Amino acid sequence: MSKNIIFNKLSLFILSISLFLIVSCGKKEVTEANEVEKSETEVVLTEVQTKTIGIETGSIEMKNLNTIIKANGYTAVPPQNRADVSTLIGGVVKDIFVLEGTFVTKGKTLATIQNLEVSEMQEEYQSAVANIEYLEQEYKRQKTLTDENVNPRKAFQEVKSKLASERAKAQAAKNKLQALNVSPKGSTSLVPIVSPISGYVGKISITKGVFAETGMTLFEVVDNTQMHLDLNVFEKDLSKISVGQEVDFVLTNQSNKSIRGKIFGINKSFSNESKTVAVHAKITSSTKDLISGMYVAANINILNQTVPALPKDAVVRNGDKYFIYIQEEGHEETPKKEAEEHEHNEAEENRKEIHFKAVEVAVGTTDLGYTELKLIEDIPTEAKIVIKGAYYLLAESKGGGEHNH
Repeated sequence: MSKNIIFNKLSLFILSISLFLIVSCGKKEVTEANEVEKSETEVVLTEVQTKTIGIETGSIEMKNLNTIIKANGYTAVPPQNRADVSTLIGGVVKDIFVLEGTFVTKGKTLATIQNLEVSEMQEEYQSAVANIEYLEQEYKRQKTLTDENVNPRKAFQEVKSKLASERAKAQAAKNKLQALNVSPKGSTSLVPIVSPISGYVGKISITKGVFAETGMTLFEVVDNTQMHLDLNVFEKDLSKISVGQEVDFVLTNQSNKSIRGKIFGINKSFSNESKTVAVHAKITSSTKDLISGMYVAANINILNQTVPALPKDAVVRNGDKYFIYIQEEGHEETPKKEAEEHEHNEAEENRKEIHFKAVEVAVGTTDLGYTELKLIEDIPTEAKIVIKGAYYLLAESKGGGEHNH
């Protein structure tokens, strides 16, 4: 009997020990799970680490941001602001008076070419003018004689015909010389090549001594004051584009300085290759450093509104979710007082902990360095939000992340 009692007590003791171990293990697993979950949303750094990383905090701001459509294109000038300078008569290049990049005014002589036919044109014009003077006198005399029935009318008609012919010949020679920018008076074999517009000299395709043929482009002159953008917009975005919308663009191969523009025209046909429509925007900022043909990346502003926003570096992306980090208050651990405090300041800073909590958010448009913020859960108005260093915090908590740009 006593043996049975001892056996039963022993069994109860073993059962109690087993239950205790099971409950303890269960609590440990729950605690570990909570710690893992917490580690994904919370990052703890020392004060020294925070300073070294350069973490900065701020608050949500109300910003006037634009909803945008991205487009690529290039700078261009209208046809009336670009000139390919050629010559109407062939000749040997005598002198060149400009260099590439030189600014010239309308009518400026860029070069001269030599052609002996020009002096013959001048001689022809001057001879015709002299004949006209004689024939005008003869015309008056013959008319008087004809009116008095002294001479036959046939003589008067012949003088009249010769006068008309010489006048036509003189006018033709004068027109040719004026087209060549050569004075009808005098005698020269040099033809000036003048700029038809004011602008900057582009490519120069001739050198001294070469023969310049008619129709050959000798100089390019471009007036950049009427520079505009030719942007390629896809069909899906075309319905959102309208004349008057503001455009911000940067030169893709140069600095990121933003330049302003405004849409003034939209093509009515698609490009067969890219299936895009050309949208034209006038550049409203300074065009001093712009050259025709520069590639640009542009944002077309289609909607303007005031929204809560943070600097774009404050928002990080992990997978398909976006997060911001908030500095939690009340987590700084006060270190134990040392005997000699002035010798242990650095050690104290290393023991101070600062806690940062990840908060999921939704984002809207990004413009002017700020990202529109849509809160999924309420956060205190006085919350300290990490605006610099958020990507580092994400990397610490997840072992790497993707930055939202």
